[in-house]
Amino acid sequence: MSPDEDPLLAIDNLTVAYGKGTRSHRALQDVSFVVHPGETVAVVGESGSGKSTLAHAVLGLLPKGSEVTNGTVALRGRVTSGRPRKELDAIRGRDISLVPQDPTVSLNPVQRVGVQVAEALRLHGHSKDSAQTRSRALLDEVGLPDPDLVARSYPHELSGGMRQRVLIAIAMACAPALVIADEPTSALDVTVQKRVLDALGLMADKSKTSVLLITHDLGVAVERASRVLVFQHGRLVEHGDSDAVLRTPTHPYTVQLVAAAPTLGLTGRIRPRVVDTPVVSASEPGALVTAAGLRKTFRAGGRGPSTVALDDVSFSITKGTTHTLVGESGSGKTTVARLVARLEVPDSGTVSVAGHSVGATPAGGSRAEIRRWHQGVQLVYQNPYSSLDPRSSIESIVREPLDSFGIGNRAGRGARVRELLDAVALPERVVRSKPRELSGGQRQRVAIARALALQPELLILDEPVSALDVSVQDRVLRLLVDLQAEHHLTYLFITHDLAVVQQVSDTVSVMKKGIVVEEGTTHDVLTEPQKPYTRQLIDAVPKVGTSGLAEPATSG
Repeated sequence: MSPDEDPLLAIDNLTVAYGKGTRSHRALQDVSFVVHPGETVAVVGESGSGKSTLAHAVLGLLPKGSEVTNGTVALRGRVTSGRPRKELDAIRGRDISLVPQDPTVSLNPVQRVGVQVAEALRLHGHSKDSAQTRSRALLDEVGLPDPDLVARSYPHELSGGMRQRVLIAIAMACAPALVIADEPTSALDVTVQKRVLDALGLMADKSKTSVLLITHDLGVAVERASRVLVFQHGRLVEHGDSDAVLRTPTHPYTVQLVAAAPTLGLTGRIRPRVVDTPVVSASEPGALVTAAGLRKTFRAGGRGPSTVALDDVSFSITKGTTHTLVGESGSGKTTVARLVARLEVPDSGTVSVAGHSVGATPAGGSRAEIRRWHQGVQLVYQNPYSSLDPRSSIESIVREPLDSFGIGNRAGRGARVRELLDAVALPERVVRSKPRELSGGQRQRVAIARALALQPELLILDEPVSALDVSVQDRVLRLLVDLQAEHHLTYLFITHDLAVVQQVSDTVSVMKKGIVVEEGTTHDVLTEPQKPYTRQLIDAVPKVGTSGLAEPATSG
């Protein structure tokens, strides 16, 4: 790329507003930048920073009620903003295309994959036969095994990573000059993320396609893009070469993002974990939690061959420490969580918490025994929005466990709710709010407050920060560490992100296809992995050198 080369994409003083008059809100304000032919540029920032609005403006797909109030979007020197829909339809797919975030929503569930890839070609002049042939070649080029089988499959028959690569095949079908990848890997495991981004990069290199990569993950941005654009509140607050933005950020918000990003290096910035925490034997007395020989199988629809979800899984957790289960989707992590939470019963093996055990019994014990178990073991789920009743106030949500277990009187429960909200750093005024009125990070704090209401002995945290932006993720992780230190809490933490493991965990079990392939202290497993699969997980974390990084911002 020559600095004198004409830009492929030119954004000039772009302003986008939602609403009219006094209700108007500027989602983008005076944004200007260029993307050159064959260049990958990353756009980073939190939710609400304007990243997706930028993508929709470039594609001419702004939602109803929004408009470009100033500035222009130009592709190959020709202004496209404000053009008639018919003109934009001719450009989309041929000259510019989109890799959306969620393949479950973006792919037609009742249409075979090959038909959907071929459709993109048919819309731009390919015959039926040539489109079918080319669609299989595209599925092969994005690294999907057995392209003929994939082409005959429906989306639900593919994994998340495979579906995302189908979207890349569709986006690259006509070899467009520019591809906008809008959070293409945010819902994927780290190893699958690497394969998807590798596929996108190879396809772009082959077609000499420019990529506008939209992400909240600064590690991914720096590793995959030559330049980074940092957005905050609709403004472009910093831009430059990836290495320069990482090592010498000039804007306070960029410094905050760099400090908060766990994928920039396994550095454990929250607080040093005890590196000599012993790995307690599953049979050793004194552990708060002991899982021994857990096996669980499932049979789809109650019929057909069974699938082994867990096979002889054992681990123990010392009181006041964090044990993490890490692995890809389908490794059995959440199945373990459900067994420990007594939401499922193992086929064989036992789970013990504070001396109380449950094994392979049909009902799992008496009603009173199950209630005692659920009082001592609480779950915090991945998605704080779907786990909170949208019709209830925050006060009702946090108070619900106290009501259910008959703890205290009405006044005492109200006081306890306010005490819990204060513990998770939420202001008292949110008690009257509904979940939709809070941010993602605030909703997850509500979920944590609710889980703490009954003073449980064990908190199970199932991917509690994977749906959050990096700076929000950092604040929630800090909160969990502080709560653990203050209340001597014990955590079973579940994640696919090894960088998060480093920040919160004392000991770790690495899982693959229902078995534990490696376990030990977090320090030992991450610095001296013994198994190839563990090394594969570590190698998949975006690697950016940590020397010379900006000083971490203090948490607020």
